[in-house]
Amino acid sequence: MSFMQKLREGFRKLMTGRRGADELSLALLIGGVVLSMLGSLLRFGLLNLLGLACYIICLWRMLSRNLEKRYQENVKFTTAWRKASASVRQFINRMKNMRKYKYFKCPECHALLRLPRKVGEVTVTCGKCRHAFKQKA
Repeated sequence: MSFMQKLREGFRKLMTGRRGADELSLALLIGGVVLSMLGSLLRFGLLNLLGLACYIICLWRMLSRNLEKRYQENVKFTTAWRKASASVRQFINRMKNMRKYKYFKCPECHALLRLPRKVGEVTVTCGKCRHAFKQKA
């Protein structure tokens, strides 16, 4: 058996019963790289230390055998990440369409609504709560 085959076999035995990388581990790894690069560029040691902490947590998560707990952590992270990325995408779309549409919130349920600009004052019915109100565009 060659050295590389022994190395592969040893790594396979090490990873038995472990999950490996998931979304949270990859996010920690990318965050560690970004923090380390910023720390090096700005010559700020605390950022390098935070990057190292991200690497250690990422490695610890990947090698952990407590699969259920790591799965629950990953579910919480992906849920929060999806909400945050959806909010950012909606904000970018609102900024792109700011000249075409006027955005406002329903006074009852606070749902985000839009009207084409320059239509004057119209009666709007909220699609979520069916509350009717007047809005000037």
